[in-house]
Amino acid sequence: MDARDVATHPILVVDDEDDLTQTYERLLRRNGYRVIRASSCREGVDAIGRHRLALVVADLQLPDGDGLDLVRAARAAAPPMPVIVVTGFTSQLRRCAAKAAGAAAYLPKPFEASAFTSLVDTVLMRN
Repeated sequence: MDARDVATHPILVVDDEDDLTQTYERLLRRNGYRVIRASSCREGVDAIGRHRLALVVADLQLPDGDGLDLVRAARAAAPPMPVIVVTGFTSQLRRCAAKAAGAAAYLPKPFEASAFTSLVDTVLMRN
């Protein structure tokens, strides 16, 4: 994805914790990105189907589904979208499952704001 696509297409943030989605949005907007927020797996999958997105940032555990469902939906979209999986429930098994589903990156909570924004920039420049 080139810089023009990143400026044109928003980043989707999917997390059921409103304070976290607000934090993600604030960090991303501060770096010049447009943001769409969703609070459930269903809302996230719907947004993936309706928008051309630069990136999806998805919590692994959502009240109505698994963040890996979002990874699969984003990877199946045309064009495919990269996904960063974020979770507070880390394990090697979960990391492997996220990578196997097609996640571009896996970020355990808690994390530093600079680590998050750096990872977003890296994933966007790779894709």
